[in-house]
Amino acid sequence: MIDKTKTILLTALVILSLVQSYLLAYSMPGLDVTTSPLQDYVKIPLGEEAKVESVIFPEDMVLHLGKSKHTVLYPDSNFYNLIFDKIKSREFKGFQRTTAAADDWNVIRDSDQGLELRFGRGVPMELLSKVLKLEGDAPFMNDVVNRIWIYKSSDRDEVRTYFFSADNTTVYESVKADLTAQDVQMYVGYGEYQVNYKRISNDLYLPEGPVESVASTVGYDSYTPSEMQSYLFYDPGVTRAISDRNGSQIYTDGKRGLQIEQNGKWLSFTDSVAVQSHGDNESQNVYAAIQFVNQHGGWDGLHRFVYADLFGDAQVLKFQQYYGSFPLVPMSPFLFGNMKLRMQDGVVSEYERSMLTLKKKADRRSVRWLPGGEMLADALANYKRRAEIVAIYPALLVTPTDDKSLSLDPIWAVQLSDATQEKLLDAIPGGYKPLPGEPGGAPLPPANHHEATGSNGSGSGSAGTVSPYGYGKTASE
Repeated sequence: MIDKTKTILLTALVILSLVQSYLLAYSMPGLDVTTSPLQDYVKIPLGEEAKVESVIFPEDMVLHLGKSKHTVLYPDSNFYNLIFDKIKSREFKGFQRTTAAADDWNVIRDSDQGLELRFGRGVPMELLSKVLKLEGDAPFMNDVVNRIWIYKSSDRDEVRTYFFSADNTTVYESVKADLTAQDVQMYVGYGEYQVNYKRISNDLYLPEGPVESVASTVGYDSYTPSEMQSYLFYDPGVTRAISDRNGSQIYTDGKRGLQIEQNGKWLSFTDSVAVQSHGDNESQNVYAAIQFVNQHGGWDGLHRFVYADLFGDAQVLKFQQYYGSFPLVPMSPFLFGNMKLRMQDGVVSEYERSMLTLKKKADRRSVRWLPGGEMLADALANYKRRAEIVAIYPALLVTPTDDKSLSLDPIWAVQLSDATQEKLLDAIPGGYKPLPGEPGGAPLPPANHHEATGSNGSGSGSAGTVSPYGYGKTASE
């Protein structure tokens, strides 16, 4: 009898244990089970993950061919990639500090063969060392550089390599760089068959002929507000939604805020972190920003680290998005094409990005030619903020369409001293490539001037081919 009672009691205890285990596993109400807040951060990102090496690269390369001839290469183009891969395999040591005023760089630009790797507003040397093989002392490694200049002296067979500080006064020469004159000649040789560029100031170059680009219509996928809540809040279940007067949706848990704008196409996230600042380290913040994006949505294709601006006690980092070789510039007021993070001692307090992710394959693609020569020079001369321009480059103007896709149209863009980007000039419509002597085309070769223009001085072009600007008409037309 006692054994039977024990058996029944033991069986009941086992059944009770199983029931409790089931209830705990499925979090039934009334048991007050909590989960670790970190669980909401460990999620598979919808976008790709990035490393520092993938966001640090030159905004362009200028090849100096000698005799005042130049050309410009843009990211992810064939010759750009060939040169950059070779540079990344070289070693740069023995840095000696000097001043930029010690040499006449305009003379070197026009007379000596070489190349400039230009990094815009600058990149910390510590980050650049993750891409290039650098070995220098603390002052060098703690600096920020905005260009690397490698050239072969025209009067002797030696190569000089310089790293320019973003302070525009300090220059570091690598006296132990394993580069040869043959290396420089090979790099420069890649530019022999490219469009010639004319230097119009220390850092501005304009192509003498048209530059090829591609117009695309690209579909996109979109993050949902609930997905972004799961990435950005410890416990999305306790957030509450608020609609403001502009139609934006705001989600908050009392400490953090997530604002969804542009009908679900753009987000702004804020976190009221309390950080005791000890002086921000830009490299530390870039590492932390990359990791934060990796864990909170991921990256949509290629991005370049553009700059870090001071904002009170914090730094604002910007990453520019690319499509192919060119950066994306949104048509105002549409927001797209970059990520911004406000950082303080490696902690993110603000995070802005698009909710859209471009599909890998474009729906439609067509060649477009960006005008060069006098047509581009005139547009620059008549630009209302000409004195503020610090860079001119091909870009893609992004506008949304009605069929869940984005239109990416080639333009000449300018960057101003306040870091804003604006359109300077559209591509020539219809895929027409202007002929030498036509608006947007290369200048006529002096020896062929009479043949090309004919007796009446008009461009001949191809019979029956008429461009949107009236190019290509024959004399009889």
